[in-house]
Amino acid sequence: MTQSKTTRREKLAFDNPEALQTLIGSNNGRLKLIERTSGAQVNLRGNEITIEGDEASVDTAKSALEQLYDLALNGKALSSDDVVRAVQLLKGDSGGASIQGVFGETILTPRTGRPIAPKGAQQKKYVDLVRANDIMFAIGPAGTGKTYLAVALAVRALLDKQIRRIILTRPAVEAGERLGFLPGTLEEKVDPYLRPLYDALHDMIDADKLERFMTDGTIEIAPLAFMRGRTLSGSFIILDEAQNTTPAQMKMFLTRMGFDSKAVITGDITQTDLPRGERSGLRDALDLVDDIRGIGVVEFTDADVVRHPLVAALIRAYDKRDRAKFEQREQRSPGGDNAPAVPPASGSDGID
Repeated sequence: MTQSKTTRREKLAFDNPEALQTLIGSNNGRLKLIERTSGAQVNLRGNEITIEGDEASVDTAKSALEQLYDLALNGKALSSDDVVRAVQLLKGDSGGASIQGVFGETILTPRTGRPIAPKGAQQKKYVDLVRANDIMFAIGPAGTGKTYLAVALAVRALLDKQIRRIILTRPAVEAGERLGFLPGTLEEKVDPYLRPLYDALHDMIDADKLERFMTDGTIEIAPLAFMRGRTLSGSFIILDEAQNTTPAQMKMFLTRMGFDSKAVITGDITQTDLPRGERSGLRDALDLVDDIRGIGVVEFTDADVVRHPLVAALIRAYDKRDRAKFEQREQRSPGGDNAPAVPPASGSDGID
């Protein structure tokens, strides 16, 4: 005989109508998200919410409702994304996780737009590690916020006068040695490779101020090759798409750091555009930096994707397909130095 799960029922009352409306959303849309993500049944009647389901799902939904309501009472404008990430954070937890501890910290508040803050436990860990270390490696698939949060932290440090300038760089792999043969000025040639970094800055800084920063060199966006021979002091330096560096390029970049500087290196070690047989400088560096004090590493997975929920599902689908191809290829021939240690995941689409 199959035993049925024990059903538990909880009832919560919320006294503040405005905070309750923020919590439940238009047409109770956020309640439906909590129900779908937690697995519990959630029903609203008046100012009371009833939760019904198994022990784990009820605990998750109850904790999410209580903590999100507290955030709403404190004036936080909740989004559907916040609600889903909050429930995911609490899932499987014994009650010790704090949504406030993760979502309550604002890195930057643009003049127009939503405040920029961590959207999950792994992003909060990332932000804390960037602050605690002079060099930080952030590894993972597209959509996990690696580069976007790094840019936000850099802008925050600049506005707080902790640094004098921001330097953003990426390798222009596809142009390679053929860069000089492309039409247009040098800026026009490299602009497509750097456009995602411009887009992130435009999200965070007023257009007039950003133009002034770019003109006077306070913010510099340049291809990686332009870093050679420089010493970068008092700077927040971000290397994006680092999986497309060679070991020599990565060594060159890491040794550019001067005093009072911080470097963040982001990339996806499962995805590289380097020629076959060329070892990724990101993978090479990760093999070398173990146990070096002042260097941090954080790894994201598809579970940390903070875009539309379908993006994470698509990443898993592509990963499953590519894993099968990878295993078939490995059976036919041994992998070279550039062969990924794990099957390739979905490719990066620019800003992470």
